[in-house]
Amino acid sequence: MTAFALEPIEKASTDELRALQLKRLQGTLRHAYQNSPVYRAKFDAAGVHPDDCRSLTDLAKFPFTTKQDLRESYPFGMFAVPRERCARIHASSGTTGKPTVVGYTLKDIDTWSSVMARSIRASGARPGDLVHVSYGYGLFTGGLGAHYGAEKLGLTVVPFGGGQTERQVQLIHDFRPDIIMVTPSYMLAIADEFQRVGLDPRESSLRLGIFGAEPWTNDMRGAIEQRMGIDAVDIYGLSEVMGPGVANECIETKDGPTIWEDHFYPEIVHPDTGEPVADGELGELVFTSLTKEALPIIRYRTRDLTRLLPGTARTMRRMEKITGRSDDMMILRGVNVFPTQIEELILKRAELSAHYQCVLTRQGPMDDLTVVVETRAGLLPQSEAAQGAARLLQHDIKAYVGCSVAVELKPEGGVERSQGKAKRVLDKR
Repeated sequence: MTAFALEPIEKASTDELRALQLKRLQGTLRHAYQNSPVYRAKFDAAGVHPDDCRSLTDLAKFPFTTKQDLRESYPFGMFAVPRERCARIHASSGTTGKPTVVGYTLKDIDTWSSVMARSIRASGARPGDLVHVSYGYGLFTGGLGAHYGAEKLGLTVVPFGGGQTERQVQLIHDFRPDIIMVTPSYMLAIADEFQRVGLDPRESSLRLGIFGAEPWTNDMRGAIEQRMGIDAVDIYGLSEVMGPGVANECIETKDGPTIWEDHFYPEIVHPDTGEPVADGELGELVFTSLTKEALPIIRYRTRDLTRLLPGTARTMRRMEKITGRSDDMMILRGVNVFPTQIEELILKRAELSAHYQCVLTRQGPMDDLTVVVETRAGLLPQSEAAQGAARLLQHDIKAYVGCSVAVELKPEGGVERSQGKAKRVLDKR
């Protein structure tokens, strides 16, 4: 089998897939209980034992894992192998508390590389492709995850990382890569730089963009594809579960990421009650790892809101494109607001760019939201066209989202550019 052929499990019957999942789930629960003191204590407190898992639905008996569990066991307390057996350690930035630390054995690194290779192939990679990686390297899992996956697939990698946008554009122009792997918001910054230096981004060598690490809408996909002249596909992952490569869209359908269910078992639960909901219903995404050694993860609450959908390009189920997180949600005077809802409306206005930020402030007892957004290149914020677009955006947000906001226009470059995940919400309350 060549690296570009489908693996048998990708087209196996649902019965074969479920049988493999149950076998691997039972092994993972035993491994976690026997080797992680944290999981043993959690299972014992919940009154469950790995032997209680006789079917996939029995997983609902087991307790959730949260980001707080990882923080409380900082740095290596949740590991199920001795730290000396770990080949690599990654960690989150820790901007909202202690960082979450994850470890990988050599086998884990190989598994991760394999699901990343599968993801890049599903995205539409071809033999001989050159891949420009603009995800950050270092403790963040994006850069090295993409890098190892592309190499495992047999592609050529340019390990650029984030930042130095002018140089990124120069090397894309000179090296002529086929694929770029980057956050969607930074892709827009790269497109801006193409135009600033007098290059047409649609004329670049890029054929395919694999975008992840932050929620982005189908409207954003359309804007990137139109502006860059590429196919844009969605990759999903999070470091606590593995890193990027937990799920990925297939180029032939582009209908939401296919979850690599032979390695990651998905559930959807009600965000408030934690009760499982049926496939097709909206709720919070929960993952259990099926093949991890160093840090098995049991029923991890991702805070991402989505729904599980039937497989299309593969046997495995898809997840609807993530457009919101339960902890990204802004509650404004009783109305639940997600940045992606605002983004969709911004992208309908040709006078506005896709660079924006939601700024929350408080005047007395009331919360206020100001949408700070750039006008498109060459259009002054004070112009009649720009001001008209701002008024229409205000109207649309009130009509479709249900809350009143202020809109502040900035000229091109007026909204701070992110070199990694875009910071869409600035809370000044």
